[in-house]
Amino acid sequence: MSTLPSAAPSVQLRVPTDEDALSWHRAFDDPEVMEFFGGTSEEISMYEEWTARQRRLDAELGYCLWTVLGEDGEVAGFTGAQPWPRTEYGPVGEVEIGWRLARSAWGRGYATAAARLALERLRAAGVERVVATVDARNERSIAVARRLGMERAESFTTERAGQVVQCFRLALNA
Repeated sequence: MSTLPSAAPSVQLRVPTDEDALSWHRAFDDPEVMEFFGGTSEEISMYEEWTARQRRLDAELGYCLWTVLGEDGEVAGFTGAQPWPRTEYGPVGEVEIGWRLARSAWGRGYATAAARLALERLRAAGVERVVATVDARNERSIAVARRLGMERAESFTTERAGQVVQCFRLALNA
């Protein structure tokens, strides 16, 4: 298990560009990165639609899943928030914060540093609370949620056979 660097790394967030669709596809085309998301990356067309949707969300709501740029200025992944997309299970009606990084960015403190920046932006956009839904086996993401001060609220099963997800919550107006 890797430890966080003593000082928070310098990361930047930006609204995803058209080019970020390819960057996200490359970053997430790794079985380890996708272990808790079905094991394989999506087609490039899904990332093109996804980054376009994030631009719309940012324009409409003031937040989205932002592209994370690492200390070298390269795309490391994404973090940010969007309304919970499902109505059949999970934290319906909530704003979900999330993060996903390329394998090369793991263990460097990027997820926590970027998510903290995202929380600042969410507060500025008037979001009162967020949830994080994390596969119960994903110890790295659970650790990020805890470092953000999130508290475990409940668990539920997703549409993926047997996938149990822990839901963490954090009030932003406190």
